[in-house]
Amino acid sequence: MASIQKRGKTYQYTISRMVDGKPQPIRKGGFHTKKEATIAAAEMEAMLNKGVIPFLKPAPFDEYFENWVKLYKSNLAKATLKHYSYTYDRIKEFFYNTPLQEISTQDYQKFLNQLGANRSKETVEKVNGHIRACVLDAVDEQIIPRDFTRKGELKYTVDAKEESEKYLNYNDSILLLNRLKKQLDKGLEYYLLLLGLTSGVRFEELVGLIFSDFDFDNNEIYIDKTWGYNSRMPMGFGPLKNKASKRKIKLEKTTMELFKNLFKTIPDNEHHLVFYNEKSIYKVITNERANDALKEILLELNIRPLVTMHGLRHTHGSILLHKKASYQYVSRRLGHKDIQTTLRVYAHLLKETLEENDQIALETFTEMYDE
Repeated sequence: MASIQKRGKTYQYTISRMVDGKPQPIRKGGFHTKKEATIAAAEMEAMLNKGVIPFLKPAPFDEYFENWVKLYKSNLAKATLKHYSYTYDRIKEFFYNTPLQEISTQDYQKFLNQLGANRSKETVEKVNGHIRACVLDAVDEQIIPRDFTRKGELKYTVDAKEESEKYLNYNDSILLLNRLKKQLDKGLEYYLLLLGLTSGVRFEELVGLIFSDFDFDNNEIYIDKTWGYNSRMPMGFGPLKNKASKRKIKLEKTTMELFKNLFKTIPDNEHHLVFYNEKSIYKVITNERANDALKEILLELNIRPLVTMHGLRHTHGSILLHKKASYQYVSRRLGHKDIQTTLRVYAHLLKETLEENDQIALETFTEMYDE
């Protein structure tokens, strides 16, 4: 039976235990209330009764997370690893080297509150997701008895862009696509924009395309690499974001014909890159140049919002879902790690889809009244 003692302003539990005939009591303190200490002691006793040997050596949260990333996430792209590095810095900043065993649900909620005080929903969700995955593994390893992140409520005060600002509606997408087709003679960046809209490919994948990635017999492009287009990425060809990103993407005949004709007019280069730019230090069309060209066209067409290249990717996925493509198909086409990513990113619906669904709901219950 555990005993509870008050130590200054906090409480500690002590559980009597014999190991090889010698007393080895288990003590843990730092609980804000006697009830918290009693519950924690009961959980520890339950583990002991099941024959589970508790992990008593303190496991500093920051160290555990750092080692967890090295062990399970080392194969991720450099840009993605930077997100985990950001999470590590936030853990170090708030918890420092506090052992996992001493972090309560209240402690974690305080962390979330502070994190969200001046950060966007997207940032808070990403940090929380990283930590939750790490903590669940700590539970599986029996380092801690329970998931202290389970009841965490996300707080944020700086809104990320509204979902409606990240993509174009269907009708505006038609206008953009046809304008791009008419402006292809103005520069290679317009081909880049057109392919971004019709394929939904990530920017680093687009600029990593080489001539042989285009299969004109089957109207497909092959995605198996990226290209470092900024200082945060390694120079040259690089790995994909995840295993699912390696894929073949079917394209309609018009887009493929446009590129087939393009290839007859542009010279090859040392890397065989399609979107090669000799004047750029990264040897490809920059993200800034592509975004500037896109903004210019959107302003000419009086289209809002002024989406970026990444917004064309969101637009592509949104249009396919609007046209009743399955989430499974869209997930594979976009190279998402899993369908949960697709469901989260496209939780929104195009305005046209919402209006159609409203009409379905109204007609359905109207018909039910008439029957």
